[in-house]
Amino acid sequence: MKIKNMQWLLLLLGILGYGWAEAHSLPDCKAQLLVQSEQVVIKFRSPYEILELASKAKIDLSSQESLEALKRYLVQHTHISDSLHSQWTITASTITTGQTTDPNIGTYPEIIAELYLKPDNSNSLHSFVLHSDWVIHQIPTQSILVSVEQDWANGIIENSGQQLGMIAWDIPSGKILPLQIQLEQGSWIKGFISMLKLGMTHIQEGTDHILFVVVLLLPCMLIPIGKRWSSYRGLKSSLLEILSLVTAFTVGHSLTLLLGALEWVRLPSQPVEVLIAVSILVSAVHAIFPVFSGKEKYIAIGFGLIHGLAFSSVLADLAVSAPILLVSILGFNLGIELMQFLLIAGIIPWLLLLSQTRIYIWVRLTGAILASIAAIGWIVERVSGQGNSITSVVDHLPDVALPIIPGLAFVSVISFLIQRLSFRRKHISAWD
Repeated sequence: MKIKNMQWLLLLLGILGYGWAEAHSLPDCKAQLLVQSEQVVIKFRSPYEILELASKAKIDLSSQESLEALKRYLVQHTHISDSLHSQWTITASTITTGQTTDPNIGTYPEIIAELYLKPDNSNSLHSFVLHSDWVIHQIPTQSILVSVEQDWANGIIENSGQQLGMIAWDIPSGKILPLQIQLEQGSWIKGFISMLKLGMTHIQEGTDHILFVVVLLLPCMLIPIGKRWSSYRGLKSSLLEILSLVTAFTVGHSLTLLLGALEWVRLPSQPVEVLIAVSILVSAVHAIFPVFSGKEKYIAIGFGLIHGLAFSSVLADLAVSAPILLVSILGFNLGIELMQFLLIAGIIPWLLLLSQTRIYIWVRLTGAILASIAAIGWIVERVSGQGNSITSVVDHLPDVALPIIPGLAFVSVISFLIQRLSFRRKHISAWD
């Protein structure tokens, strides 16, 4: 058979019942690379029936024999070479199943397998050739899409899906061609900056965290008297109170961020997310009338511990060495603090002005009530697992957050000037 007739051969065999045509109705396989300090992990994802057809065996992950057979198949069909002539150790590790949804065909089951590729020379990690014919050697109409899911030193942290290429049957040559993997060497600085940006983004997109900080600070400028908030407490006292609360909150979330990222403390995400919503509700009630007057910093540090557990979940899944993890924690936390500082710096001056005016009571009550409604919506959603109309609106708040601060600034300046002008007129009238 001449190579130029290969395409007709593939089509003929598909018609004759090898299952290729039907198999190709499912999405292509994927190989997602996680570049670590000493090895590369390939997360291979294949539709269930595709891998069964290719391996010529029924896959039953509850059977140790079936599991080991699948691991052998994946290893035997993987080979690595590089210009440094490194010796690569290839092992198959965790194999699980999952459900994936494709917009064209709907939901289908898939196999997710992890392969560890470890060279004896770590300089080979960013430049090597991947020789693999998983699935394709039996189903030539299939392809394997190769991408980078994580490469810390190059600033690829969260499932960026950076495409590297595709492994497929090459019709002209009649071969399955290997794929050259060529990545930049990267650096600690790139990784640190990416973690800094990730921390900032996490706050910028974290509506619940932003709302908690704002509501916590709403009554800071006021003097509590009994069961109500009274008059403006003064600039120095207000700034000291704000600094006290922000510091307490920072200490709290920094502590659990560190412990959670190191996996010394780990809680399921659902109760943590519910408690974050509860923290917003409690702070909103406190902004309406003093609930824990004089104990604000203890509440702030307590709620900070909860928020830190949520932050740590972002870092806990980083498969990096201990030194890199510590750098990641530092960069991520600095990003959180920087974004939090920008948020506070953008809001507090205007709240300080407003708190000296008569309309601040309505600003404070409106903000606290809206935050309470949002918190209740989040609690219901996070307990039930079902979205609702409240959260669908609240989750879009970051999209309109930028115009809010200039609007707040305009209202506060105008209100402050009107009140000063009114006070001056009364003062002049009294002298007259």
